[in-house]
Amino acid sequence: MSAPAIHGSDDRADFDEAWFAARAQPGVQRLRAYDPGHDLVALRRRFGESQLVELGSNENPYGPSPAARQAIVEQLHAIHRYPDPLGGDLKRALAAKHGVLTSQILLGNGSHELLMLLGQVFAGPGDEVVFSRYGFAVFALSTQAAGATARVVEALPREHLLMPLGHDLEAIASSITAQTRLVYLANPNNPTGTWFGREAFAAFMARVPREVIVVMDEAYAEMADADSDAATALPWLASHPNLVLTRTFSKAYGLAGLRVGYLIGAPGLVAVMERLRESFNVNGPALAACEAALGDDEHQQWACAQNAGQRAALSAALASRGLKVYPSQTNFVLAEFGPRTAQIETALVSRGVVLRPMAGYGLADCLRITVGTDDENRRLLAAIDAVLE
Repeated sequence: MSAPAIHGSDDRADFDEAWFAARAQPGVQRLRAYDPGHDLVALRRRFGESQLVELGSNENPYGPSPAARQAIVEQLHAIHRYPDPLGGDLKRALAAKHGVLTSQILLGNGSHELLMLLGQVFAGPGDEVVFSRYGFAVFALSTQAAGATARVVEALPREHLLMPLGHDLEAIASSITAQTRLVYLANPNNPTGTWFGREAFAAFMARVPREVIVVMDEAYAEMADADSDAATALPWLASHPNLVLTRTFSKAYGLAGLRVGYLIGAPGLVAVMERLRESFNVNGPALAACEAALGDDEHQQWACAQNAGQRAALSAALASRGLKVYPSQTNFVLAEFGPRTAQIETALVSRGVVLRPMAGYGLADCLRITVGTDDENRRLLAAIDAVLE
């Protein structure tokens, strides 16, 4: 039996991507799909999972708490049931940890979903969204999808003594206009690893009009050293109802495969966002695993301590090879490899070492390197030595 013809056309080839894109909303027409980097599944098949050194996705190589693993197993008997649509147990655990109300918490399928949702709810055509150059890629995606105008503020210069490529909070505050609806910040920032301190953030918030919503993405907050002075939005939430923070279980908690993030903000803001949140957006095993992970501070603190030690060692080793390494309070470092960066990255992949190219961020001479285990970092450095020779 022949396939039915598409109504209005005898040539189905006419219905290509361009045909459908022309009928999409204006904001979507300008979008490009999120680039996840390399096809890791194909590379794992090529090299074998034990041989491939995956240092391009900022994952936690130490994995989640054993309690989280056990919670997943215990949930499998109920996999035929829908998960709690409210995520009540996890919200209560998060509220207790951060000293907030459950009504201030919104759960998401990763913080990516929440950052996109913020743009959908609070920005649109004719509105402006402000964020820094070299800020997290989802800030731009959220703005474009909403049909809003991006006002991109230049980052601190590479020559800056304290925080090269970091957020210029003074310039960001000065870029806010009467059309600004959202300001996106990331602290520490992906992909640069840079951060700003509490005093600078307090001064910034004092300049932001109360009608402008400030979103602080804190995906790497747990990775920052206790003495780093990296600001978190938590202490300012009570006094600034226009302030929102987002966090994730993908990094410090080692649960990237489950895709769970959360937002903390004013109850009114959360209530409005709930209107658009997809039902059952966090699955049952994920809810249970994240709740269990929150209860195992020892494992999380151990993993973060391991990361801090390996980050310092890796940064020093890269610098000793003549590479410029930017300051970081995350589980990755940004390093300059010069004009041959693309060829170097390709050569590393051919040796089974996957890093993240930064051309899409406008940093074509840099690679972002996830901090791995001691063994992974040694294998990385050996591959870099072979390639640079």
